[in-house]
Amino acid sequence: MRLFLFISFLFLASLETGLCQMPVNSDKGLAVGGYDVVSYFQITGPQKGNNQFAAQHRGQTYYFLNAVNKAMFLKSPEQYLPQYGGWCAYAMGKEGNKVDVDPKTFKIMEGKLYLFYNKFFNNTLTKWNQDEAKLKAKADQNWVSKHNNK
Repeated sequence: MRLFLFISFLFLASLETGLCQMPVNSDKGLAVGGYDVVSYFQITGPQKGNNQFAAQHRGQTYYFLNAVNKAMFLKSPEQYLPQYGGWCAYAMGKEGNKVDVDPKTFKIMEGKLYLFYNKFFNNTLTKWNQDEAKLKAKADQNWVSKHNNK
């Protein structure tokens, strides 16, 4: 039991310090399709960021609308990062798959950002909303068990 607790502590510590890299949905290192992750939590909703206000976090580049949003992110990045590495929350809950998203299809739940696939008449946010509690629980479980698979 002590060994398990020690290993768990090391894993959590490595996440906090950034030593353990969680896979992130990005295009050549640009996360969330260049959308400002702070803007999702603002009245404007998701907005494309500007490379003049770029920041690095755990090996990924994030763009922001302005210096204020960039500073907010750098102060508390975990508050703004999308769940499941920015992969589709529905796909993570349904099958544990990493599926690309439409950055404009999102939901804020309990202060967390969830992104969804929305192409070819398949809006997975609609499906997520039909069984949200079950899908979220399963997505959380799948993400923890599969996060090392890139």
